[in-house]
Amino acid sequence: MNYRTDKYGNKLSILGFGCMRFQTKMGKIDITEAEREIMAAIEGGVNYFDTAYIYPGSEALLGEVLERNNVRDKVYIATKLPHYLIKNRETLDKLFAEELRRLRTDHVDYYFMHMLTDISAWRRMCDLGIEQWIEEKKASGEIRQVGFSYHGNTDMFCTLVDAYDWDFCMIQYNYMDEHSQAGRRGLHYANRKGLPVMIMEPLRGGKLVSRLPEEAKRIFSDFPVKRTPAQWAFRWLWSQPEVTVVLSGMNTMEMVQDNIETASTVEIGEIGEQEDIMLKEVVRAINSKMKVGCTGCGYCVPCPRKVDIPGTFAAYNRKYAEGWFPAMKEYVMCTALRKDSTAASNCIGCGLCEKHCPQGIDIRNQLRNAQKELETPVYKIVRKVAPLFVKF
Repeated sequence: MNYRTDKYGNKLSILGFGCMRFQTKMGKIDITEAEREIMAAIEGGVNYFDTAYIYPGSEALLGEVLERNNVRDKVYIATKLPHYLIKNRETLDKLFAEELRRLRTDHVDYYFMHMLTDISAWRRMCDLGIEQWIEEKKASGEIRQVGFSYHGNTDMFCTLVDAYDWDFCMIQYNYMDEHSQAGRRGLHYANRKGLPVMIMEPLRGGKLVSRLPEEAKRIFSDFPVKRTPAQWAFRWLWSQPEVTVVLSGMNTMEMVQDNIETASTVEIGEIGEQEDIMLKEVVRAINSKMKVGCTGCGYCVPCPRKVDIPGTFAAYNRKYAEGWFPAMKEYVMCTALRKDSTAASNCIGCGLCEKHCPQGIDIRNQLRNAQKELETPVYKIVRKVAPLFVKF
């Protein structure tokens, strides 16, 4: 297993175990199988386990397995504060105490502000006293390090990086999202600030393995170096020294063993020019089924009406590549879960964005198309209740 260090010199396995997608039986987590996989991962050198308060049964299962096998001191636990459920200091203390009970531990190694949506969400927590609370928990040793996880555009990510003296952060990043979400620019920005960066969605929820178009599969199979799509996706990430830990929602022994093998043999910088060209061809094959040729460069923003143009087009394209639900999930996170909406329907057609688009995209027209397909009745309901969700 390869390891990289965090801000304080702790050695973290570059492969992290994402505890959100355990196998289930009759609607419940298969504890026996999950325990086998967790222990195999630990034996293979994995020492970073990521869970969250809102992952059903996850914290409790992880705590039970670690305690029963007496391996708590061999791993780092990362879990998350659902800030959107916090109303006051009392709720904060109660929820954190519940997480410690579930995890059967007296401390959390890496504690995330889960899915910070924008700077307003962080400021709301500051108004509730989160900074003092963090200081107290760090002083008591109950929390060792604090960071945040994020879905959204690069500029807001950089704003959040600068908003507090974070110890680490987590972003969605993969070879498809190189220039969307926080993207490569966000990754490098956090790295320059000294933050370890954890990666989620390295396979886009498995879509970069199970839902590749035939042309993309052919490109992989024709390349002289033979690897699976999953191996290419992970190696692309681990080739970058700015990446600290990549999470994988492993739920079979085959996944555990294959990912450990990849994480044990990869080298920084191993993705060279030819490999990069091949992966860009894969991206083009995937994008051929998409609607807008947006690269996510961000030259079109900021928009005077706050429209998240790259985020809208990423979700619009995702609908045609992966289906309605993944697209709607991304669009909601990028536009509705904000104090101020960044939806396509905010567009007033001023055209400033089109003057800066290097791809020459008819942005105004495409935003109208995206609005028609993404701002469904379901989305409109979510958008109405989102301010309450962000507030409470």
